[in-house]
Amino acid sequence: MIALEQALTRLLDSAASTPILDHEQVTLADAKGRVLAEDIIASLDLPPWPNSAMDGYALRVADWNGEPLSVSQRIFAGQAPQPLQPGTCARIFTGAPVPAGADCVEMQENAELLDDGRVRFTQALSAQQNIRPQGQETRKGETVLQAGTRLSPVELGLAASLGVAQLRVVRRPRVAVLSTGDELVEPGLPLGPGQIYNSNRVLLCSWLQALECEVVDAGILVDDLQQTRAALARLSRVDLIVSTGGVSVGEADFLGQVLREEGELALWKLAIKPGKPLTFGHYQGTPVIGLPGNPASTLVTFALLARPYLLRRQGVAAVAPLQFQVPTGFAWSKAGKRREYLRGRLENGRAVPYANQSSGVLRSAAWAHGLIEVREDRTLAEGELVNFIPLSEVLG
Repeated sequence: MIALEQALTRLLDSAASTPILDHEQVTLADAKGRVLAEDIIASLDLPPWPNSAMDGYALRVADWNGEPLSVSQRIFAGQAPQPLQPGTCARIFTGAPVPAGADCVEMQENAELLDDGRVRFTQALSAQQNIRPQGQETRKGETVLQAGTRLSPVELGLAASLGVAQLRVVRRPRVAVLSTGDELVEPGLPLGPGQIYNSNRVLLCSWLQALECEVVDAGILVDDLQQTRAALARLSRVDLIVSTGGVSVGEADFLGQVLREEGELALWKLAIKPGKPLTFGHYQGTPVIGLPGNPASTLVTFALLARPYLLRRQGVAAVAPLQFQVPTGFAWSKAGKRREYLRGRLENGRAVPYANQSSGVLRSAAWAHGLIEVREDRTLAEGELVNFIPLSEVLG
């Protein structure tokens, strides 16, 4: 068996050597989840001019000797102010440009408007207080977002703040999804003897769509050599083939046979649970990742291996999901030889696993908030720290 890190390194090395080089221009509205293909350089300072961080009064500190000041103008956001008249203050609102000649904004809560229209300031004042300086966030010519950034609403908002309306992004990966086995039936059809519904197809297709991939649904491969050949031959112009089910050396393993005859395939036994069997190779030059067939195993291996591989193909540098340590709400008395990823949730700040951790129980993941990592050769007392990977980090 090989360690998860070793398998991931091999996958990421392969992904980096075969990047998706095609790019396209999209609007901000269509860019969520896409990967930036070129740096975004600021074309202006942000903010473009000093502006007020408060509703209040703008003044020059040197003009104030403790006496009330008259109000010479009112400045709203979106207006161009006049230079400040010496010895006066300006009524100003949040986001409005600070007038030339002013070096301080005092919040309205510390100001008293007198009956004669003048303003008395009740607290000591200092230069530059409550003023956002020009270029505080970004300077013109600065690299704001780097190529390889996966675009979330935050990055899109930042691009919009710089006036960017369109972005150059990496083309969506085209991923073919296929399942193997005569025992599989699509939902909505009647089950025959010994058959089960194919949950992995829906799981993977919807997951890939959430990752902004273009999905080619290759359906179920029946256990027939010629039909398997024909199905694979139809998968032209895809960037990756993802299969679920045994790709080994069994009598009915026709997918593995075709892949070996027309490409190359390596069977890895991963030192994790669930998800021990994994395959990686190529079919006529197209990369193939073979995931185990049990639903929980499919989920874990796709999250930890296939997802990072797809992101790296698009040029994303940081592909590891966010994880953090939490205390356990359970004890682990028997050290295992494989690293385990328990489907669990957080209750009162502690990680609690689902009662049934069978690799065939997808309900455990629907109940869970994330994956609890129990390292190999380790026992745990309740309250000890473990890594927790939120499902929200890997499902999109």
